[in-house]
Amino acid sequence: MARPLVIVFARAPRYGTVKTRLARDIGAADTLRFYRNALAALIRRIGHDARWETCLCVTPDTSVNEAGLWPVKVTVQGHGDLGRRMVRALRSAGTRPTVVVGSDIPELGARQIAAAFHALRQEPFVLGPANDGGYWLIGARDGTALAPGVLDGVRWSSAYTLADSASRLRNVHILDSRLDDVDDGAGYRAFMRAKVELNNRA
Repeated sequence: MARPLVIVFARAPRYGTVKTRLARDIGAADTLRFYRNALAALIRRIGHDARWETCLCVTPDTSVNEAGLWPVKVTVQGHGDLGRRMVRALRSAGTRPTVVVGSDIPELGARQIAAAFHALRQEPFVLGPANDGGYWLIGARDGTALAPGVLDGVRWSSAYTLADSASRLRNVHILDSRLDDVDDGAGYRAFMRAKVELNNRA
């Protein structure tokens, strides 16, 4: 029986193309450095856990061929808005439990992934809520049960993203953990303060 699958959505770490909102606040060079480090750290935390398989799902699609860029198995996101791309990734995984997560969520680790797979034993779908009304994880017990356009009409990057998605999926478990990615300068500064505090306690 195939192991559950974790799909990390990632953008090729290139100067000027990643985290554009953050780059406006802290500059493209520091943003690229942060993104590379965040992606590498996430793969270290979850990418080699024996309980599941991990792969990266990347954009642009041509970056899949860049030798040495990616540390684990790679697939491509393809065309369409975020909803279409995430649903395509879940459907392509077949009937095994699968979750899709973002690549720059500093607090995301194996504990939250395990909780999501546990939730899929009770409900067919799972979402991991963010404080801004979005979500950091979407999962399906059987991705083939999803219609390709099930997330069409979701108001992405808004306070309604989670609610819109949950209403379209139905029978969805909302995880207890509220995690955030680092989208702007305020989020970056909060992340750096937390990192310093953690290092000081070590």
